[in-house]
Amino acid sequence: MLISLATRLAALSPRFRKLLWRRWYQYLAGYRMADWQFMNYGYASLDPGEKPLALESGEEPDRHAIELYQRVAGAVELEGREVLEVGCGRGGGSSFIARYHRPRRMTGVDFSAKAIRFCREHHRLEALSFVHGDAEALPFGDASFDAAVNVESSHCYASMPAFLLEARRVLRPGGYLLLADLRSSAERERLRREITQAGLAILEEEDITSNVLAALREDSERRLALIERSVNRRLVGTFKEFAAIAGSRVFEEFSDGRLSYLRYTLRKPQSAGVAA
Repeated sequence: MLISLATRLAALSPRFRKLLWRRWYQYLAGYRMADWQFMNYGYASLDPGEKPLALESGEEPDRHAIELYQRVAGAVELEGREVLEVGCGRGGGSSFIARYHRPRRMTGVDFSAKAIRFCREHHRLEALSFVHGDAEALPFGDASFDAAVNVESSHCYASMPAFLLEARRVLRPGGYLLLADLRSSAERERLRREITQAGLAILEEEDITSNVLAALREDSERRLALIERSVNRRLVGTFKEFAAIAGSRVFEEFSDGRLSYLRYTLRKPQSAGVAA
């Protein structure tokens, strides 16, 4: 199974892992369903008193995925700023940020050329654009953005340090990197070291594993129905693992603590110093 294979090969060959993920996402981008715009695990509040985000008509099926973007991107003020999403996938997150947070300019970048074509076809907003590019060699000049968003993407990269340095490079002094992704317990401390070594300050670090698990439980039935309706029968098992359906390996590893889902608010220093 591709998901398990990528995980096993990660420590042996990060470059092969990146190639494998690139091909997988190119394949996924071939699914042209216009209503499939998010691929993240989602977020559900555990506070019964918390008011849910008011969504536009037709967005309710994607509530959990959108709530994850809100949790990540809502950490700082984005209105009127220039914002980049690294790993924009099918574009739903970039579109959400553009419409709900009203940046002056919203740019999504992804290493899947097919995904970028899908985004350009389905997300047409004046302040929103999409670019084909690599997270470890971003196709933008220095100090181009006020904030960068990275949701459930960095585990696919060959080099997390390379991505962090690139994110720091394209951010303006004082700019923010808003990051969320899964990591094993062994990788968690390494990620913190990589962040600080890249010269980024950790303003917030939040473990949202319980929220992600709650979202997966609540959304598993809908996801499974979508998979069974849309995917070749031979690939249903692979897609169930990819979507972390309740009972899948990834779901169980979140449940027993082998995997954590982490959210960070990171900041580039105001001074233009050299990364550590």
